Amino acid sequence: MPVLSAGAGLHETLALLTSQLHPDANHREDMVFLKEVFSEKSLGYLMKIHEKLRQYERQSPSPILHSASSLAEDVAEELQNGPMSSEEKELLQLLTSPHVKAVFSVHDTVAQKNFDPTLPPLPEDLEDDLEEESVKIVRLVKNKEPLGATIRRDEATGAVIVARIMRGGAADRSGLVHVGDELREVNGISVVHKRPDEISQLLSQSQGSISLKIIPAIKEEDSLRESKVYMRALFDYVPTEDRATPCQEAGLPFTRGDVLQVVSQDDPTWWQAKRVGDSNLRAGLVPSKQFQERRLAHRMKMGTLQPPKSPKKHFYDQGCDQAGLRRSFRLSRKARQGSPGDPRPQESGEPQFLTYEEVTHYQHRPSERPRLVVLIGSLGARINELKRKVIAENPHRYGVAVPHTTRPKKSHEKEGVEYHFVSKQAFDADVQNNKFIEHGEYKENQYGTSVEAIRSVQSKNKICLVDVHPEALKTLRTAEFKPYVIFVRPRIPEARRHRSGAASPGGGEQGRLTDEEMEEIRQSALQIDQEYGHLVDRVLVKGDTASASAELQCILGRLDREAFWVPVGWVRT
Repeated sequence: MPVLSAGAGLHETLALLTSQLHPDANHREDMVFLKEVFSEKSLGYLMKIHEKLRQYERQSPSPILHSASSLAEDVAEELQNGPMSSEEKELLQLLTSPHVKAVFSVHDTVAQKNFDPTLPPLPEDLEDDLEEESVKIVRLVKNKEPLGATIRRDEATGAVIVARIMRGGAADRSGLVHVGDELREVNGISVVHKRPDEISQLLSQSQGSISLKIIPAIKEEDSLRESKVYMRALFDYVPTEDRATPCQEAGLPFTRGDVLQVVSQDDPTWWQAKRVGDSNLRAGLVPSKQFQERRLAHRMKMGTLQPPKSPKKHFYDQGCDQAGLRRSFRLSRKARQGSPGDPRPQESGEPQFLTYEEVTHYQHRPSERPRLVVLIGSLGARINELKRKVIAENPHRYGVAVPHTTRPKKSHEKEGVEYHFVSKQAFDADVQNNKFIEHGEYKENQYGTSVEAIRSVQSKNKICLVDVHPEALKTLRTAEFKPYVIFVRPRIPEARRHRSGAASPGGGEQGRLTDEEMEEIRQSALQIDQEYGHLVDRVLVKGDTASASAELQCILGRLDREAFWVPVGWVRT
């Protein structure tokens, strides 16, 4: 391989790397993709610009003049005062164009260093009764962002005390304000007799330079190392609607499924957190897990919150019939309670409130078995049809857990292919021994999906696709299976184009549906989202089967290549 010179830039390095990409049989698609990306002209131009800027930076140039804008205006005025040639007209057009004028303005700002914030001088009339060591004047510069600190009234002394410092906020970045400091003045205004909400409003309304007179805490707390705890939110949170928050302005809004980095748990009631992927460096306040559970329990006790729903019989659309929604194959499924392999079902204890789930990044390794892919769906989703198409197109990569049944074997069926055919006594014994993920009865015959059937597919290094009742997710979510859960719901048209009914969401195979049936489908999807949406990794909106199959295979293809957030208990350290 050619050796780069010591002074080679990114552009040369990129060109050399591109020339060394030779597709092989195992990674042909990846190599072709990389070569196409690295060969893009726009990327090459960006690398050249980067090199020029770095070279210019190393030279540490000083500006020749500090007023390019005024010089350009003078030149433009001189040109307008007399006859102009074509070249002079072109120059005048350039000098008066908004883009060039903006470039000159930026040049002058950088040259004059007007971007540096300036603080006014310290006041000379400090109170004489305060010793020099007992008071400090803190000057901060903040824009429209909050100060990043909350206050409280000390019940014993009545003093206004700094209650918490938000990580990444203006106060935290300054390093001058600490928890426990007593606040005396804001911009020269005494806050001794003001209410905390009046002080908070005074702080929030201050822009630019803000002056604080502070009595330092007797023992300032050392800055704590930022936590690396990550939590997936299992509920939506809007600080402006939360009366309990100590400062709505400092609250961090989030939606179900967001991953939060909890940077401080010093306060057992209010954590400080950042949303992963958010460009905002300042942390915000979120209710702690313990506090959120306590108030949910209180609301349930007061009757303002419904308790978590217990497992019950659901009718679940398999989509095996072609005759329409009303006659589709509906199986009353019973999800097994307990861990896979546990012979005794676990008794349900206290209500499980949806607050947070601690997660960590997980990247599948080639030495591990493939992750289990669980498909759940609402009425009309026709998951079985989608699953069969995906497996038929790539049977070496995907497989299905062969179910057990007590019905007689048909002439064209083979043992272990369509079903495992067992006696009713054997089936009942497996139910008692908790060997099924779920089981149910249809036309007086028993059906069930076993744990061993899933393991059998995974042992062949295939991705096992299972469609189960959503309640079974509570059993399958283990470190062994590390399931990736996909919620398949049909695309439901909003408008009615025909009075006789709307087209079937399954691509037309089921004929037309009535308004009542469409509403039933909507309610089915809504119920699953409300009860089990916090367990879902991806939602697939299914229109026609072909496009849904292509999207599903694209999703499955990323399971081996990308890292995902999973419950921390799934990853052994």
